[in-house]
Amino acid sequence: MNRPSPRSSASSSSRGSGRPTHDSEVAFAPTRLPYYRSVGGLRDDLRDLLEAVRAGTTTPDDALDRLSQLPYRDLGFARVDTHRELRQGAPEAILAEGKTPEQVAAIFTALLEGGAGSILATRADERSRVAVREVAPEAEEHALARCVWVARSVPEPRGFVAVVSAGTSDGPVVHEVRIRAELLGTTVVVHEDAGVAGVHRLATAVPDVERADCVVVVAGMDGALASLVGGLARGPVIGVPTSVGYGSAHGGTTALNAMLASCAAGLAVVGIDDGLGAGTIAARIARGRE
Repeated sequence: MNRPSPRSSASSSSRGSGRPTHDSEVAFAPTRLPYYRSVGGLRDDLRDLLEAVRAGTTTPDDALDRLSQLPYRDLGFARVDTHRELRQGAPEAILAEGKTPEQVAAIFTALLEGGAGSILATRADERSRVAVREVAPEAEEHALARCVWVARSVPEPRGFVAVVSAGTSDGPVVHEVRIRAELLGTTVVVHEDAGVAGVHRLATAVPDVERADCVVVVAGMDGALASLVGGLARGPVIGVPTSVGYGSAHGGTTALNAMLASCAAGLAVVGIDDGLGAGTIAARIARGRE
């Protein structure tokens, strides 16, 4: 099957992109999602179902059987929230950590069958990513971020998110943020390795920081970059403390406490290594109220 050409980006994407993840030279850097297709999400599927009942091509009993699977799909070991995208505009994500590859694949399948516009599994090891690709051959993955996803009906990008990281070691969380935000329909540019130990490296990111609808700062160690960026950005800043660091970094607790104690008034903070949460919130801010 011929897919539409991928869009170019200032940030790296899945499977072997060698593009730099640093500077953007345009106001809105295009996304690097694998492709966009006109495949309806849950809302469109339900509208089609109601139209089919009205037209007499589907019986009320068949429609009732379909609707009975809402608002969740019971797999025995998981109750998959197939209704979440309809309620909130963001489909349920799968935390693969702690689940078997078979469970991850089954949940992924349930979301596919439920009509989700995109399906994302995070913290997915190689075995889980292979299991997903077996049930969804079109799935894309990012090994560093430990993410695997299918983009079927992704909103056209609206709004602009800048992601800035303190160090290269923050990369797994950085790209979890990026992938989730792109899947929810916003443009993302990434500036990596711009921490305060070499603060001059932040200079090239400042134009994107200043014009972004939302900025996400990903930092371990002392977490100081969040306060610095918080003093530069015009829009809201989301701090993501990471578990990166030596000794008294305490697995991200030091960065978390530093961000929480920041004097930058426009800085909000998510949990340690929570790229998914930061990407979700950033996309909602950037896109505005639907």
